[in-house]
Amino acid sequence: MLGAMAQTVKTRTYTSTQRRARALENRRAIIEAAHELFTAHGYRDTSVTEIAARAHVSVDTLYVAVGRKPQLVLAVHDLVLGEMELDEEGRPLVADQRAYVKAVRAEATAAGKIRVYADALARVLPRTTPLMRALLEAAGGDPDCRRAWDSIEQRRAANMRLLAADLRSTGELRPDLSDDQVADLIWSMNSAVYYSMLADRGWTAERYADLVADVWTRTLLTTER
Repeated sequence: MLGAMAQTVKTRTYTSTQRRARALENRRAIIEAAHELFTAHGYRDTSVTEIAARAHVSVDTLYVAVGRKPQLVLAVHDLVLGEMELDEEGRPLVADQRAYVKAVRAEATAAGKIRVYADALARVLPRTTPLMRALLEAAGGDPDCRRAWDSIEQRRAANMRLLAADLRSTGELRPDLSDDQVADLIWSMNSAVYYSMLADRGWTAERYADLVADVWTRTLLTTER
């Protein structure tokens, strides 16, 4: 009797482990498929059905694993920000797990932190901006897209306040500027909207990175740095 119970527990545990592994595999496949299709065809011209087919899952499985189309955009956006890395749960890395965030924090000087961050923007913004522009256009007539856009903007603002605090820890920020003022300046210039305006004028990602690094260093840091 006891042996039969133990066997049942082992079977259930194994089955549960299999299900979890399969769910993680599906989630990874869905996010990667969404990234490929959004990149190739844009947000408007990519359907959920196409993403599900590319990931070899049903549409229902896609909805359960990630969510509807705006949630897919969020997942792809975060995947690119994490520079294509996923965590053990098959989810895009959260901000403090991203390699460039760790590199920013490892820098000893405020100028060094700003330079590392600006260079990271030059890598990720060219890939996230087309998707964000399409999402913003769709937000005008789609409440779900509006919520997705607002969610990204709110998270960016919160992360910039963390960056401002990190810069403050060096003792090199201007004392007459609050962390909120520092964060808002960086937030306004690291947006897809700001980057795309310069890109439309022919600016390269590297030139953009040099600009924001120069503006932030000159504007935010003390002259005694």
